[in-house]
Amino acid sequence: MRNRNEIPAEYKWKLTDLFETPEDWEAQYKASEAMLPTLAALKGTLGTSAESLYNAYETVDRFWQTFEHVGDYAFLGKALDGGDTAFLARSERVSALSSKAAAALSFFDPELMAIPEDTLAGFLTYEPLQKYAHIIEDATRLRTHVLDEKSETILAKFGGIRRTPSNTYNIFTNVEMKLPPVIGENGETAELTAGNFRAFRESPKKEVRDAAFKAMFGTYGSYIGTFASIYGGAVKQDNLFAELRGYENARAASLARSNVPESVYDSLITAIHSAIPAMEKYLDLRRRALGLDSIDVYDLYTPMVKDTEWPMPYEEAKRLVLEAVKPLGGEYRDTIARAYRENWIDVYETPGKESGAFSSGVYGLHPFVKLNYADTLDDAFTLAHELGHSMHSYYSSKTQDFANHGYHLVVAEVASTVNEVLLTKYLLSVETDPRRRACVLNNFLEGFRTTVFRQTLFAEFEHKAHMAEAAGTPLTADFLNGLYADLEKTYYPNAALRDEIKYEWAFIPHFYRSFYVYVYATGFCSAVDIASRVFETGDASAYLKFLSTGGSDYPVNELKIAGVDLTKPDVVASAMKEFEKTVDELAELLK
Repeated sequence: MRNRNEIPAEYKWKLTDLFETPEDWEAQYKASEAMLPTLAALKGTLGTSAESLYNAYETVDRFWQTFEHVGDYAFLGKALDGGDTAFLARSERVSALSSKAAAALSFFDPELMAIPEDTLAGFLTYEPLQKYAHIIEDATRLRTHVLDEKSETILAKFGGIRRTPSNTYNIFTNVEMKLPPVIGENGETAELTAGNFRAFRESPKKEVRDAAFKAMFGTYGSYIGTFASIYGGAVKQDNLFAELRGYENARAASLARSNVPESVYDSLITAIHSAIPAMEKYLDLRRRALGLDSIDVYDLYTPMVKDTEWPMPYEEAKRLVLEAVKPLGGEYRDTIARAYRENWIDVYETPGKESGAFSSGVYGLHPFVKLNYADTLDDAFTLAHELGHSMHSYYSSKTQDFANHGYHLVVAEVASTVNEVLLTKYLLSVETDPRRRACVLNNFLEGFRTTVFRQTLFAEFEHKAHMAEAAGTPLTADFLNGLYADLEKTYYPNAALRDEIKYEWAFIPHFYRSFYVYVYATGFCSAVDIASRVFETGDASAYLKFLSTGGSDYPVNELKIAGVDLTKPDVVASAMKEFEKTVDELAELLK
């Protein structure tokens, strides 16, 4: 691994795009801090007139827009080197100031809710306030679920307590729980961690995969009563707070925040159940490709086709992504070329740099993309993925004002996956080598399995667990193990299910952020639908309009602009047809 000063400048961010010097950052931090009394002074003014309400929103926007670059600079610098004490200190100061701002504005939503509906409707006839119309509607549409001031104050005090299950889980799994050593690739004793578990699961050696699987989930099984207690506590809290706010169930309460109908969630599960025969076909193909008599659950991650003979230097990945996004038009392609040219991307791994990849949009400037590029095909897809996020941020920021530019989690993975699907389709259109084509198809199919089928299984598990607890069923370890094992049998009917798989639910940290994993599945299916239409027709106008909506509407409505209606089963069903077609195509190549 090279030190940061050994990486050529063209492969590194320029944080000077945000602030020329640390002193400039300090000045803007202090300017943000000085605005706090102005925020607090808004209390009691919101309902006095339309002009006062408009002024309040404008004042809050000015603060957050001033403060955003301060936070971005600290966040990005810390991501480059987690041991940089200067950036660690800046991050802590940003967190503290953010908390102070939230406290200063704690009156805002309750005061807005207290404005009578007819009065608020009259306020909205004031033309300047129209830029905040959706934000106001979104804040007030759930007013029937807002309690009286005293009750809301009491519930607010439970904020830290509500994080206890998640915090306990993270401390236990990341710090206190010890994993046993396992057999390595060459028969040596190797350390097993959450970070390298996937590498063991991808091993070409069945005994290595088997040992890692048993070691990981067997360890979770040793503490399964503890995990059941932690998760059960989280579920009880979700159900209690949903009940207190007058929702039918915890899922309804969660989806209401993004105005997504529960039917979208149910429709996804129904559509995926209908596609189980295609999954059976895929698992059988995987079994044959790996030369196995039967396929075990620990055989699901090892690649059917190795990409070791397909080196992917960064410059080649850049070229491929540019070619792949041609159907999205000149501005889209030119902006990605600009990202390459103007140092929007920090490319290579260096000491202290945060693992993984992300894209961070910065309003009024440009997105910043962090990679840890290692010259593999997967890395090329990661580049495409993160640039998809970046282009979503670019179009949203270019088109929307600050108040409406941030897009919702429900649509966040659509743009990134559209780029991945376009790269898949481009590679298949130009690549003639059968093994390379098979490698691309294998990658696409694994996207379906891990992002659609697996996340839908998780979504079904957490809804059933919440409904069971609400009905009075104790969430014991035996109950949760049985529920998860039954779902594994449903989703992977022709896989040999080792006993330890029943403990996998305890391995999934996403369950402590309830009812959001479904968006990975709907996002992937939406992206397949959009990318397929764009690739076939060359018309990206509706999709680019969708990218430009930011947070100006509800996510289900925004997706309709791109031709995707999540309230109907068609999009998921269409994606499942694409999945089965891809299984057949790979089967033909591997004959």
